[in-house]
Amino acid sequence: MSEILDLTCELIRRASVTPEDAGCQQLLGERLAAAGFAIEDLHYGDVRNLWATHGTDGPVLILLGHTDVVPTGPVENWTSPPFEPTIRDGHLFGRGAADMKSGVAAMTLALEAFVHRHPQHAGVVGLLLTSDEEGPSIDGVRRVVEEFHRRGQRVEWCLVGEPSSRQALGDLVRVGRRGSLHGRLSVRGIQGHVAYPDLARNPVHLAAAALAELAATVWDEGNASFPPTSFQISNLHAGTGANNVIPGQLEVVFNFRYGTASSANGLRARVEDCLTRHGLDYEIEWELSGEPFLTEPGALRSAVEAVLMQHCGRVPESSTGGGTSDGRFIAPLGAEVVEFGPVNASIHKVDECVSVADLERLPDMYLAIIERLLAPSPG
Repeated sequence: MSEILDLTCELIRRASVTPEDAGCQQLLGERLAAAGFAIEDLHYGDVRNLWATHGTDGPVLILLGHTDVVPTGPVENWTSPPFEPTIRDGHLFGRGAADMKSGVAAMTLALEAFVHRHPQHAGVVGLLLTSDEEGPSIDGVRRVVEEFHRRGQRVEWCLVGEPSSRQALGDLVRVGRRGSLHGRLSVRGIQGHVAYPDLARNPVHLAAAALAELAATVWDEGNASFPPTSFQISNLHAGTGANNVIPGQLEVVFNFRYGTASSANGLRARVEDCLTRHGLDYEIEWELSGEPFLTEPGALRSAVEAVLMQHCGRVPESSTGGGTSDGRFIAPLGAEVVEFGPVNASIHKVDECVSVADLERLPDMYLAIIERLLAPSPG
């Protein structure tokens, strides 16, 4: 097998279900140390983070990824075992094949090749890996960035190897992400017998109109960079399990995905105003997973677009759609952040896979992006 295929398979064999790393970072850290990188293990709780750097002065380029994967679900639903990498029909199958052990392997090989070609390169190039991207994302890149703040670590550019492509390699890159705001609402009522509703207060009935209003609200119209804000209820729970008991409490879990046309504080205030207007007895807990960010045209976007035109023959679509990524923690450092990686059609699914042909091309593409930023050709 080729070097990239072999390394990706080695990573897939490690069952690194979040927050486990299962030895992935040790394997990659040893390779990069042998190539001359300085290696730091920044571990917090059960989460492992690897920070590998080469160079000392000048602009800083981070390649960002994660070694953890989502659970497989029932293994009997897989055509081949999820942690036994298998090639068929021109694709490599296994949990993490696309999200994102192929990208991590390709970035590692690109970094090795870069420092071999350019041992005296300008600036600093680094690889930052975590085992907490698919989980709560508390002790991963979020905590590492806190350490970066403490050290005064600057970052000019961050290339995220997440699977960004939609149908063909390089057809889409992400130049920003929406913010994510979670809410957990508790509406209090009075429990009682369904035959005596006058002696009880049903929180489901009480909250229904407010929830309908929230679901129907147009929060904003979006803007040129982001679609309109989305509000989605992801879970409702009430009751004791008995069909003759009016519940005493309703729990509602919901999420906002929002761009720069709204703010987290503004969304919180509008929700709480709605609940108060409807006379609800409630408590609400908020969790801000990440603010929206947008990378305007600059050196990193130009480098990525030029390389994709050269290697794929197309200018990629620039998108801020999709979910969130750890790039949301790097962007507030003032960094330009762009996400480029393989096709994402199979991520988190049974029989996750990546095209072998695409995989073979990735290291050279990442290498070319790094060279455009830190080892530009004369003239």
